[in-house]
Amino acid sequence: MDNLTRPHILLPNAPESLQFTSKSARGSNPSYPERNRVPHGEWLQNRFEQIWQESVVISDDRRAASVPGRNGVYVEFAGQPGSPLKTQSLEDKKSGIRLLNIRKKEVDGELVNYATIFIPSEKRNVFLKKFRDYTLNDTPKGIPKNQDLAAGIEQMQRAILTSFWVDSDELMPGDFPVWCEIWLRIENSENVENLIESFFDVCTILGINYKRQQIGFPERLVTIIQTNHQRLGELIESFDYVAEIRRAQEPESFWTSQYNSEQTEWVEELLTRVNVIDGSKVFVTILDTGVNNGHPLLSPVLSEEDCHTVVPDWNKSDVLGHGTLMAGICSYGNLKKALESGTLVELISRLESLKILPNEGKNDPDLYGYLTSQGISLAEIQNPQAKRIICLAVTSPYQTDKGRPSSWSAAIDAISSGADDDQRRLFVISAGNIRNPQDLIKYYDSNRKISIESPAQAWNALTVGGYTRKSFAQEADYDGYKMLASPGTLSPFSTTSLTWELKKWPNKPDIILEGGNLLKSPKGEIENSDDLAELTTFHQPLRKHFSTLNGTSLATAKATWMASVIQFYYPNFWPETIRGLMVHSAEWTNELLAQFEINLSSKTDVARILRIAGYGVPDLKKALQCASNSLTLVAQNSIQPFIREGANYKTNEMHLYRLPWPLEELRNLGEVQVKLKITLSFFIEPGPGEIGWKDRYRYSSHGLRFDLNNTNETENDFKRRLNKAANTDEDEIIGGTSGSERWIIGKNNRKQGSLHSDTWIGNAADLAACNIIGVYPIIGWWRERHYLGCFNKQTRYTLIVSLEAPESEVDIYTTVRNMVAVPVEIQV
Repeated sequence: MDNLTRPHILLPNAPESLQFTSKSARGSNPSYPERNRVPHGEWLQNRFEQIWQESVVISDDRRAASVPGRNGVYVEFAGQPGSPLKTQSLEDKKSGIRLLNIRKKEVDGELVNYATIFIPSEKRNVFLKKFRDYTLNDTPKGIPKNQDLAAGIEQMQRAILTSFWVDSDELMPGDFPVWCEIWLRIENSENVENLIESFFDVCTILGINYKRQQIGFPERLVTIIQTNHQRLGELIESFDYVAEIRRAQEPESFWTSQYNSEQTEWVEELLTRVNVIDGSKVFVTILDTGVNNGHPLLSPVLSEEDCHTVVPDWNKSDVLGHGTLMAGICSYGNLKKALESGTLVELISRLESLKILPNEGKNDPDLYGYLTSQGISLAEIQNPQAKRIICLAVTSPYQTDKGRPSSWSAAIDAISSGADDDQRRLFVISAGNIRNPQDLIKYYDSNRKISIESPAQAWNALTVGGYTRKSFAQEADYDGYKMLASPGTLSPFSTTSLTWELKKWPNKPDIILEGGNLLKSPKGEIENSDDLAELTTFHQPLRKHFSTLNGTSLATAKATWMASVIQFYYPNFWPETIRGLMVHSAEWTNELLAQFEINLSSKTDVARILRIAGYGVPDLKKALQCASNSLTLVAQNSIQPFIREGANYKTNEMHLYRLPWPLEELRNLGEVQVKLKITLSFFIEPGPGEIGWKDRYRYSSHGLRFDLNNTNETENDFKRRLNKAANTDEDEIIGGTSGSERWIIGKNNRKQGSLHSDTWIGNAADLAACNIIGVYPIIGWWRERHYLGCFNKQTRYTLIVSLEAPESEVDIYTTVRNMVAVPVEIQV
């Protein structure tokens, strides 16, 4: 392989670690409805007693009929439309009263908050006392006790199936059995085996079909059953540990375009120029329909021992062909270029095939998080020392409502973070395609409305959407046809996250790459063309060697290949770093900005393009190396976000980096415009479960943020500002001298998820004074659910900083390299 002439520079010195000393004030309290205290308090008591008696009668009747009954009561609370519900006060962990799920539904144009809880049979008086105290007793400040809790409750009822259903209403089972995910609450991690066996026993008694697959999360265990509406209702009446219910995920069948008729001689000629790099530890792991290693272009990099199936009875071959299509791009990057170049083609990675779909193209609904975990385990047992890039272009349209996690996406977050084994992994996942021709005709309005598919909402994954440069179809039959998308704009297939809840879920996709284009006939019909897709390997080489691939599958395969190249050149870079470099190198095309009328001076517009195209199109050359007029600094470090002091759990430390800045060169450039870009990449451990995603039930174990000192800000002032920010809830906007207006994306747009990147463009002389970066933690469930014992865990992160001056103006790379004298070790 070619040597990198200017590799990235690894910051050699550990950052300064600073302890936190102060806390800022919280935001304003939510406004609860005003109530007539005594009548409302009496209604709460009477209604609660009525619900309790109804539940006791039902449980007694079930036991009398020799069917399982509960040892507690499920209660659903509802708030007043448009008003909050004090959900954290509904739970009393010491009494065994547990908050199971929180939901929001629109009623007459206003959102209503719902919460479902479980109350043990012997703890009936806990809530009665809360309501009596509200009615009769005051706090020392003269406020009714439990006022916010009581005032927020508009209705309550005995919980029924809808109280546990957290998916779209139209997905709820009817009279015919369908596969559903059952999310069980875990009280004691040492008793999980007994809990799940008890659940299966109840299912057997009720005649409910189940699979023994299960996925574990903090305080949740997910399994899968096949049942109808009636039996689900009976299950709720029979078992104390149900927390929420969702429709099981069913990946869609794959779409591939028409194939090219290529000649066998091309393959034979190319093989004379192929060189598989000996000793490379980089493996690309493809979770798909299998990969046929009998294809002559794939057999050099895919051995029989590296082909696996998640179900032992399946054969390893790729009958459907999608996995083999992916493999050609993952291995060669651009197969057409390799065939035509006439030069040496070096393959820097080996392949692993994990077959997670059967030959019919669709499994029975399964816990795909479980299948994914099992597949990764098979590969890691076979090649434990591999530097692995995991490619997943299998997606499901279910369970991506407004970006909330699914069991599949949460499992990927758990696997990638090393939650169970402390081993981090990089997943490259397709955003999912627009498939319906009627939706494709409505390009690009459909792209704005159709959501990215599960599991691409995973926080730790590199999610890939599509754009296109394809603009020519040479077939004579296409006279009078028009390209659906213009060059440089969004691919017609690419889904977006514009429909997701803002300020709650990550911006997805993270990047976009070539996803192909489509044709529109004079009659307005949509048609495919091989010229608008990319050449790749076909799964039946005795019939033909080549076919074509498009959509976000193509984009994901290209991203996987790119990630494998970076990993090869930088063998000591972490998965967090590979992901960070790809995003760091990305930029939006001018055509894309024009297509969606994006004004980069508007933070609202920037937030919109992030939900459409992520950070843009990555540049492999920039991701791999620097230039004389540009440099990239990389820091890989660990931080302990939280600590225990006595009975309190608090934020622990922040890291401060003093950058080796080319001060003289920047000052000499004066008012010349330079570009600074900062990217922070880290992995979170997930805490899924539909419990509001706030307070102790945040999805992420922790969060990290970065900031840069402002032009006229002293180091001490900068430390004080970060100290305040780190002790403020992440939904708060921190004031002061942060200079947030100088950033293109802005603090409030970049803070979602576990991958943050932003760009500052300004005068070189001003930037010379801005050379201190702080990395600090914000609240997560590691701290808020400290009883789980994770409050003192460390987390890894990668900080990437690049500085770019106009070409030929100055050599800043050599200056900084000499200051640091430790360029990153690279593979030669």
